[in-house]
Amino acid sequence: MPRCSVGQRSRTTVAYIIPVVGICAAAFLLTNIFIYLYLDSVYQPGLQQVSPLVGCVPQHFKMPTMKNCTAWLQCSQINAEVHDLKLIGQGAVKKVYLAEWRGQKVALSRLSSLNYLEDFLHGLSMLQALQSPQVVQLVGFCLEEHIILTEHHPFGSLLNLDGVLEKEQHKQHNNWEMRLRLAIDYVTILHYLHNSPVGRRVMCDSNSLEKTLSQFLLTNDFHLVVNDLDALPEVDMSRNLLVKCGHRELTGDFVAPEQLWPFRNNGKPFSDNLMPEYDEKTDIWKIPDVTWFLMGKVPGGDLVHFHLFQIHEKCKKKDPNDRPSAFDVLKVYKSVYSSMVRDSAGFRDML
Repeated sequence: MPRCSVGQRSRTTVAYIIPVVGICAAAFLLTNIFIYLYLDSVYQPGLQQVSPLVGCVPQHFKMPTMKNCTAWLQCSQINAEVHDLKLIGQGAVKKVYLAEWRGQKVALSRLSSLNYLEDFLHGLSMLQALQSPQVVQLVGFCLEEHIILTEHHPFGSLLNLDGVLEKEQHKQHNNWEMRLRLAIDYVTILHYLHNSPVGRRVMCDSNSLEKTLSQFLLTNDFHLVVNDLDALPEVDMSRNLLVKCGHRELTGDFVAPEQLWPFRNNGKPFSDNLMPEYDEKTDIWKIPDVTWFLMGKVPGGDLVHFHLFQIHEKCKKKDPNDRPSAFDVLKVYKSVYSSMVRDSAGFRDML
């Protein structure tokens, strides 16, 4: 049998190594292409996440366990088929009960006081007009009895996020990826409200972090929907239409500078008539604080904050005209998410 020389063995080894290296490089490239295409399909501007509303005609609903879409329930159906189970929440405008309809859990909101009837009706009109994957699903209503039915989300409001993730069965979701996806959902909702079918809407029930978080529900698949639309006034620059969130003086660092009484340092008492109006950029000011809460204290969270530092700095510009739009923020959030996921996948492939 002829023997190979040292040079021949080296050339043979190189010949084997080159295809192996090529295969590994190709596999790594294909992995990153797949991740990019997946993220591009999931978090692409203009696209909405899949929801049970898909396939239903307007004024119909379909909850996850239902096979068919059903028309919004009216008074006769609500009185005959919906049964209160227990009180699960209460605010100035509404009392919220866990209720049941044909074996389906729903949230039944009932007006607390006729003093807030205007807010209650405004909230219902917004729910009707804004049905989408970003908004809690409307199940029915009864104007005569001041009742609104919506889909029930057992995790409750975003205030419960840390408590939900502390539970053993949900701990696997407590990572920077899921938390940043929630932040993306939050900014997506703002972008939708600022460009809604019924005009540019401002989240006025957001004068503190706790109040803001209470406006959103956490779904079973760890996404967000906006729930409380009772205070959603319209901004329209073409009609010189601006907003004021309430008729009382606002204070604190959470609200935007233009929401503060401008003469507070002069000792001039607050006057609602003299208080300047403002636009949707007040929502942009609050984004960094909400995202800080959403990210929690998970490994990788510090890197997320580092990547978002510049856009958050712009959100906190004192002049609202210098702040980015919700869409601008959303593009950065999606870009950071995509790049960090790709970097994580690449790092794992190299191990």
